[in-house]
Amino acid sequence: QVQLVESGGGLVQPGGSLRLSCAAAGLTFIRYGMGWFRFHQAPGKEREFVAAISRSGGSTYYADSVKGRFTISRDNAKNTVYRQMNSLKPEDTAVYYCAADPRARHSDSPDGYDYWGRGTQVTVSS
Repeated sequence: QVQLVESGGGLVQPGGSLRLSCAAAGLTFIRYGMGWFRFHQAPGKEREFVAAISRSGGSTYYADSVKGRFTISRDNAKNTVYRQMNSLKPEDTAVYYCAADPRARHSDSPDGYDYWGRGTQVTVSS
């Protein structure tokens, strides 16, 4: 059974930083491209693509809204993908999810991923 478990969320002031982790189990991690999405919990909103990383970690992809502030990385020895978030803004407040794609297409659509974690809340507020 595939499990993705996010951690590291919390409350942070504007301009602050957080590092999210996503630990994977039940799959051959290096065979999966990984992605991060977020959900702003507003009516009509869908999960928004944040970042994706290739199987090896050598290629990364970012949404324009986070480029230059967020960094995605992975440690295949630990079956874990990370996202470092700097210069956080109130509009970054959301539930953040990691997702796994066995085809490693680095898709920016939620439909491109087969497995999802349960999410971790990030709140940016003073």
